Amino acid sequence: MAQFEIISAISEFAFMRRALVGSMALAMGCAPVGVLLLLRRMSLFGDALSHAVLPGAAIGFLLGGLTLPWLAGGGLIAGLLVALAASVAARKSRLNEDASFAGFYLLALAIGVLIVSKWGSSVDLIHLLFGSVLAIDDPSLLIVSGVASITLLWLAIEYRGIVLECADSGFITATSGNGMRFHIGFMVIAVLNFVAAFQAMGTLMAVGLMMLPAATARLWVERLPMLFAVSWLVALFACVAGLIASYQWDLPSGPAIVLIAGGLYCLSLLFAPFGLFIRRKARHHAV
Repeated sequence: MAQFEIISAISEFAFMRRALVGSMALAMGCAPVGVLLLLRRMSLFGDALSHAVLPGAAIGFLLGGLTLPWLAGGGLIAGLLVALAASVAARKSRLNEDASFAGFYLLALAIGVLIVSKWGSSVDLIHLLFGSVLAIDDPSLLIVSGVASITLLWLAIEYRGIVLECADSGFITATSGNGMRFHIGFMVIAVLNFVAAFQAMGTLMAVGLMMLPAATARLWVERLPMLFAVSWLVALFACVAGLIASYQWDLPSGPAIVLIAGGLYCLSLLFAPFGLFIRRKARHHAV
């Protein structure tokens, strides 16, 4: 009976249809970025970058309200500036890239929270931090779909170079000199996807839609094409199931989606071929 109510709500209400399409578009763009972050051993970079876009999004919110074009513009500028500043600091100082990003993202997070707290309200701050996929409007849907399309197109065109740069950045730089191009391109794509996820997931939840499907896929498969495929499936399922849970039990949509993805990760950690339980059992039989 509940299934029929949800289908009826999707067919009857435009905001439910936009939420469904928008969340699925986010999943298509965020999942491969999460896989690439996992391959680069930069999983925590995603968390840092999701906070780095907050001050720009906060300024965009003050100027244009809770509309994705304003949030996207401000967040994109802030995210790229933080990524650039952290990369320069890592190359010109004794700090490694992780430490450099940690310093800049904490600074950016503090500035963003200060801006919203000073000139906005606690409700505005909660919306920026956690988002609401049910609030996606038509312009936001176009931006989210556009970012997902750009991500997939970039991945298709630069696939070989991206994989080589993830595996050994020094080798591709020495042989072709294009390592920086792939690195910068990846940074831009990652920032674009975090910015697109603002309206639906907020800054704190967006990284969950990136990293949890990728980590879950890594526990099931080894080959890179299958990593992308499984992470897409996990992200899409989490978005649809999260929306259903959000509608059925009156839950916030972003945390519901991430909770579903987190539940799949925990189950995979226990029962997937490369998880804890199966690997331990295999070692026991081998002995």
